[in-house]
Amino acid sequence: MSEVIADESTRKIVRPTTVELVTTAVRQRILSGDLAPGEVLRQEALAEELGVSRVPIREAITRLTAEGLLINVPHKGAYVAELSIGEVKETFDIRLRLEPWIFSEAIPRITEAEMGKAERLIKEMDKADSGVWGQLNWRLHETLYLPAQRDITLQLLRVLHDRCDRYFRFQAVQVPIREQSHDEHMALVEACRKRDAKLGAKLLEQHVKTAAQQIMSVVEAVVTR
Repeated sequence: MSEVIADESTRKIVRPTTVELVTTAVRQRILSGDLAPGEVLRQEALAEELGVSRVPIREAITRLTAEGLLINVPHKGAYVAELSIGEVKETFDIRLRLEPWIFSEAIPRITEAEMGKAERLIKEMDKADSGVWGQLNWRLHETLYLPAQRDITLQLLRVLHDRCDRYFRFQAVQVPIREQSHDEHMALVEACRKRDAKLGAKLLEQHVKTAAQQIMSVVEAVVTR
């Protein structure tokens, strides 16, 4: 399990630790649905499959429990957190308070290169399947927020988007949102080009509200089956 990441802000090579690689691997299995809600994590089998000891597996479980993707019960083990209507609502309530603000902070500082990257990600999302759509959505939003240089807020938002990613899988399959999302995302980039922070915040607030309504309706249908 080796991976090298280039940090775009510094252009330095960053080598993730084994724990980080294992955490990412398990997180993606949860977000993609390979590990279903309620499914128990079998640490020995997972360690063997990933070619690591159980030590990084345990640390990954601790991290993913803190992110809300796993539930760790003492003496019983860890299992994938169930889908929750309450979690969706709270997650979007927090996003609505943070994202318009950080975006308005980023707009005066965003570069043409960053706006170009955002547009490429939007086009990539147009063709993406449901398994990766949520990941690309976060990369897009991260690109738009990074210029604000609010690292703590960005870390919090990554966790919140990871929680939402579980639900994007249902949304992207069951709700006809791709064209709507494309238009809304392009409008955010256009607000950046106009350097209109007030407009950007307003558009983003509506964008998050719309996504919340769509996902809530889908999750309610899934949970109440």
